[in-house]
Amino acid sequence: MADNKKATGRDRTRVATNQPYELYYFKQKHGLTVEQAKDIIKRAGNSRDKANELAKALQK
Repeated sequence: MADNKKATGRDRTRVATNQPYELYYFKQKHGLTVEQAKDIIKRAGNSRDKANELAKALQK
């Protein structure tokens, strides 16, 4: 049980790479391969904002 009752729900600021649907969504959103998506997320430290920035930079 959570200590802070007000802090509930998912943390949408992080990419959960251990969840296949998260990885699939991220790669589809940015038109990446699985390996590219994993590499970007690894470099971003699973920060969703930073991962999105890196993916957009890769597309240019």
